[in-house]
Amino acid sequence: MAADESGFSLRTVAAAVYLPTLLFGIGEGALIPLIPAAASGLGATIAIAGTIAAMLKIGELIGDIPSGVLVSRIGERTAMILAVAVALVAAVMIMLAPNPAVLGIGVFVLGLATAVFALARHAFMTTYVPLRYRARSLSLLGGVFRCGHFVGPLVSAPIIHLTGGMAGVYWTMVVFCLSAAIVLLVLPDPEKLFRSRRKSGEPAAARARRSSGIVSTIGQNRRVLGTVGVGAAILSALRSARTVIIPLWAVSLGVDEAATALIIGLAGAVDFALFYVSGHIMDTYGRLWGALPPLIGLGAGLAALAFTHGAATAVVWMCIAAGLLAVANGMSSGILMTLGADLAGPRNPAPFLGAWRFVTDAGAATSPLLIAGITGAASLAVAAGSLSGIAVVGVAVMATWLPRYIDPPHAQRSVED
Repeated sequence: MAADESGFSLRTVAAAVYLPTLLFGIGEGALIPLIPAAASGLGATIAIAGTIAAMLKIGELIGDIPSGVLVSRIGERTAMILAVAVALVAAVMIMLAPNPAVLGIGVFVLGLATAVFALARHAFMTTYVPLRYRARSLSLLGGVFRCGHFVGPLVSAPIIHLTGGMAGVYWTMVVFCLSAAIVLLVLPDPEKLFRSRRKSGEPAAARARRSSGIVSTIGQNRRVLGTVGVGAAILSALRSARTVIIPLWAVSLGVDEAATALIIGLAGAVDFALFYVSGHIMDTYGRLWGALPPLIGLGAGLAALAFTHGAATAVVWMCIAAGLLAVANGMSSGILMTLGADLAGPRNPAPFLGAWRFVTDAGAATSPLLIAGITGAASLAVAAGSLSGIAVVGVAVMATWLPRYIDPPHAQRSVED
């Protein structure tokens, strides 16, 4: 167990734990769905726009390499403040990008910041939240981030409509990132509040000295990462594909930026509405129920896109598919963080979580590149169909290996196993 159940109360630090994530998520949510449109406006083709959108996940993947050791050394809150500062630099780069190449670099830097921010909060929740509440707490964390990605596009849509351009969207991200930094600086540090309850009793410096690098951590845990990790990477890839393929689909169908932001925002509302349901199901019936239904739903949504691109009602089908993908994604809220927390050692989880997030983010980074590559070689519809086939593989992997490492609903494997 990662915390003392009798002494733990997330309610006392809920604002400090969740509010920065909400603000950061709103800033990202306002910007990310419009990256393909921004790239197109700078002269990029559909395939190049997809590659630029993929730079976010590639940045997250690269950011996972140092993030585990970084968080162990400097602490969760300091790491999050650093991540927000880097995100502000990225926002300025994206805002002032004169060409697709600079835009891609800015999106990549934003991915680096996102990796550190996400791992820092994940490490805190893994260490302090009791196991019996873990899935619900982490699903709430995922739900708060989803709320940001729901609110963000709904904020950006009227801004674009009123200003006739995307400059206001960039400033929206700057404002919300600054707000997240202020909250982190002003509210009490939850890590310090609960540090005395950390089971290891080690100071941060001692934990940092024995923190493993990501390569050695992957080597030590290659069996679980090569099985459950692969299934999680496939789920992550499909979830990432959803955030890229819907904006690209809208561009290919000629849907304008404001309408695209509105469609994605409404889908985000559906996604957000299901986050607590996901956590309750995992805590009650087991982790497998948080993995298989979302994989099936994501595969079905991508298949629906693949077979309707040339239809007269293609825009209607895009909205239906966006809703189906949102339901599936909402039902998976917190599953990747929960599995990582279950599989990590409770004393110093950050190094393993860095390796876990590296593997899952590898899937998330691969799918947008796969979409861009297949779209360039064939078509966007073929790319969607290919990803729906990968979902079938994910179902088989998770159904086979997940029960061997995590018995429903509350088993935990030590990272040293």
